[in-house]
Amino acid sequence: MRRGLESSVLILVTMGLVAFGLVMVYSATSASAALANGDPAYYLKRQAIYAVLGLVLMVVCSRIDYRALRALAPVLMVASVVLLLAVLVMGRAANGASRWLSFGPLVFQPSELAKLALAIWAASYLARGKPPRSLAELWRPIGLVTLVFCGLILVEPDLGTAIAIVVMLAAMLLVAGTPGRTLGAGLGIVGTLGLFAVWLEPYRRARLFSFLNPWQDAQGAGFQTVQAMIGLGSGGIFGVGLGQSVQKVNYLPEAHTDMIFAIIGEELGLVGATGVIAAYCAFAYLGLKIALQCKDPFGKRLAAGLTALVCGQAAINLAAVMGLAPLTGIPLPFVSYGGSSLVVALACVGILLNIAGNAGAGAKSISDRSRRNGGARPARARSRRGAAKPRSTRDVRRVAGSRRGAAGS
Repeated sequence: MRRGLESSVLILVTMGLVAFGLVMVYSATSASAALANGDPAYYLKRQAIYAVLGLVLMVVCSRIDYRALRALAPVLMVASVVLLLAVLVMGRAANGASRWLSFGPLVFQPSELAKLALAIWAASYLARGKPPRSLAELWRPIGLVTLVFCGLILVEPDLGTAIAIVVMLAAMLLVAGTPGRTLGAGLGIVGTLGLFAVWLEPYRRARLFSFLNPWQDAQGAGFQTVQAMIGLGSGGIFGVGLGQSVQKVNYLPEAHTDMIFAIIGEELGLVGATGVIAAYCAFAYLGLKIALQCKDPFGKRLAAGLTALVCGQAAINLAAVMGLAPLTGIPLPFVSYGGSSLVVALACVGILLNIAGNAGAGAKSISDRSRRNGGARPARARSRRGAAKPRSTRDVRRVAGSRRGAAGS
């Protein structure tokens, strides 16, 4: 598979984030794991297993032609719906939510597969023809499918994943050429429905109001946000040192999952936190560049969607930890503890690598009709009377002779 500079740097950034995540998961959990079961590396071992599985899947996805995913889109969509329904009936509950299915020693989160399935299906649909131009076209079928998936995910409940799906689809619609007015109106409707969903759940309402002023209820709804701010502020410029965090010891809830960035800021300071943000910025740049260089409409939209999925989740998580947005419970891609999230994120990278390697493939046979930027059929020059331009010297002489004969008559 051909790989340019973008692919090589994307691999480097991804591997760096995964390795850094393993180190930070161990740092954030070693003390609590040692106290709980006597094994400081308990969480590290589990995360490492998922990292190996994810890397194997990344290599496999990078070597299989991404265009084969179009045929799998209906199967993935049906499987995602079945799993989302199954998790509501037999799901494993934790922290008041039922989001996980257990398969022996492995634990899987169906909403992670749902995000990838939606990205592939939406890319396939948007590559067929013109993008949605009105709210009616946007509603059927993209809006309806999004409502079904997000509705099932909100029942778990998991607001963060529903927001990530909306961000991903918005990016794909924008790349496909959906008018800004139509896209803005659609996002306005989704935002209104989201606020309604927040208002219906007391704990979501409490999170929203605590985000506005977390210090007002620092021991209640605002406790997690306040402790994250304390952790970030305690790190200073260079941090207190790797493994020396105080917040991770019974102060900051979910220090190894949703709030791991606060531990990064405390132990590695502003320098470490800035490095993490820079890595996600580099990932976004490389992913969008791969999308822009791809000539295949399906690959272009899929690359944009997968990039927005990874970086959108990162932006939501970072904003919540820094107190710039309400808490949503979404992990930091590649870094936070969470097996299914890590595996799916690495699969997304593998697909991006394959798209980058086949960026020019099919350019002569597939035209991007919605953008009008691809020509599959070569244009044939014509003369004033509409005849095809002669292709050889013999044809030139024949045409010239016929014209002289016509002039003589």
